Amino acid sequence: MSAPYVPLTPAVIDFDADGKLYSAAYGDVYHPHPGSSGQAEHVFLRGNGLPERWRGRGAFTVCETGFGLGLNFLTLWHAWRQDPQRPAALHVVSLEGHPFSRDDLSTLLARYAPASMDGLAQRLVEQWPALLPGLHRLEFENGAVTLTLGFGDAQVLAPRLAMRADAFFLDGFAPERNPGMWSPSLLRDLAQLAAPGATMATWACTGELRHALKEAGFDVRRSPGYGGKWHMTEGVARAPGKVAASIADPATVQHAVVVGAGLAGAGIAQALAGRGWRVTVLDAARAVGAPAHAGHLAAALTPVVARDDNARARLSRAGSQRALARWQALPEGAAPRVCGTIQVERDAGKSAALAGTLDTLAFPRDWVRQVDRDEASALAGLPVARGGVFFAQGMLIQPNRLIDALLATPGVDMQPGRAARVEPLGQAWRVIDAQGNELAQAHTVILANAFGAQAVLQESGLLDPLPRVAQMHALAGEVTLVPAPALGGGPRCIVGGEGYLLPDVGAGCVVGSTYEHGAAQAVVTEAGQRTTLAKAAGLLSGHFPDFDALVPGSLAGWAGWRAVLPGRLPAIGELPHAPGLWMAIGYASRGLSWSALMGDVIGARLAGEPELLETDLAQLISPR
Repeated sequence: MSAPYVPLTPAVIDFDADGKLYSAAYGDVYHPHPGSSGQAEHVFLRGNGLPERWRGRGAFTVCETGFGLGLNFLTLWHAWRQDPQRPAALHVVSLEGHPFSRDDLSTLLARYAPASMDGLAQRLVEQWPALLPGLHRLEFENGAVTLTLGFGDAQVLAPRLAMRADAFFLDGFAPERNPGMWSPSLLRDLAQLAAPGATMATWACTGELRHALKEAGFDVRRSPGYGGKWHMTEGVARAPGKVAASIADPATVQHAVVVGAGLAGAGIAQALAGRGWRVTVLDAARAVGAPAHAGHLAAALTPVVARDDNARARLSRAGSQRALARWQALPEGAAPRVCGTIQVERDAGKSAALAGTLDTLAFPRDWVRQVDRDEASALAGLPVARGGVFFAQGMLIQPNRLIDALLATPGVDMQPGRAARVEPLGQAWRVIDAQGNELAQAHTVILANAFGAQAVLQESGLLDPLPRVAQMHALAGEVTLVPAPALGGGPRCIVGGEGYLLPDVGAGCVVGSTYEHGAAQAVVTEAGQRTTLAKAAGLLSGHFPDFDALVPGSLAGWAGWRAVLPGRLPAIGELPHAPGLWMAIGYASRGLSWSALMGDVIGARLAGEPELLETDLAQLISPR
């Protein structure tokens, strides 16, 4: 059973009588002396044998409790940059129950970060995420340095991490002020994440803490402290923790075959190529001259909220943030347009329930807030039927251009071909077409061909152990292109609810969409356009004569398929009964939400990086 939702409580700037940064919640200072980077070097780097221990390594991973201002991270990053024998990759996972806002963090780092780290501090602030619970992946140095921030209670998050830590930085307020950060249960959970030979260090040095560390699985000793403290604590994990999944020898997995070139396949291709992989993408649609999403001019990417912050809401939030991080640097037209989304209430009676949901979640108002009808209309630039919620980071995306840009990532090779089955070849997999010809082979093959993956697995004799995948079905749907003048130029932001209405992309405004169960083919129809136009009209208030005069069946549009699994969550991961064969399917109506996130979930696992998803979410979407 999942833990009950607890809203995130941000930190606030406060100072004690001596001018030290202070937490009133815990009655303790963040840094007892001005040389905070000196403490980071002495306690956390030297206490963990760094930089010597990481030399000659391909990657080195640190787990930290208590991010605070990020001075430990900045000091570690600075040391990595200065060391010519540094590992190729540095991964840091840091848990913080009370993060500062971006503006406050910027103010504090300007005051506390050493001048030598000003540039690094600014880069951290630029990527600082919205204060939303869960895991947030930040990337620096072209992905060679990653910071995975866990916002929330460390005692809840730590058992949900999937990683192998080479070093632990145990930080936070004093044990007597914040005992939860030093609890035996948390220390045991951290020990489960230890890689062979993992070390730990902390400035704290009570007998009770040393006993708890020993009980958790660390051999500890006292060492000279820093800044007037007599002692600190260092330790070594006695045994490696549990391994969530085995990672193949990197020398044998640098080529992957991705079956499918839609949103799923393109997201995976970008994620793997960005990690230095050679990626072969097999595209059945291009083989017949009809690339996936050709003609799909616009779509919306909007997160969802739920009062209990359920799995769907958490995944959509993570997916939205990952998409913006991954795609914002793409060429114009392919990059998302952050225009915001008004999610219109289904009826006027939902207002009180909606307000209660937002109060319970306590998300930042600059990320989501309730809007009445007048404010919604002002944001949209059109009269909206009702109020609702406004997501400031709602994104308008042109799927056709996005997919082309992702598949143009250096290292990605496109090949036309329709996979019919796969078969093992030693430690590798062969992808075979219907005529028995080999299309490609690699040690890693990823099925990202939506509903088509079910047939490939069936033909390969691999479907039986996957009852949920066997229940996947295809659902047709269409969208309609409306001339912008018919809607007074179109809305300034996305308007969603029962259907959606998108801003003008130059060729018009896309409205959608339909859901056709049991359809024999996905085509634009008069009946479908009648439905999409009616949905768009239901979102608006007022009279639009030119819109009302539109003739269903006479407009341009696009039709496609959705692959839907029970529960409407995707299936992502390596098949337990077929090592080396992966899947990323069942994106349903959330292809844009899942594309970048699931690509990076797979990329991180193959590269041996810390996971981007908490284990409870990863389990819900595992192939089964």
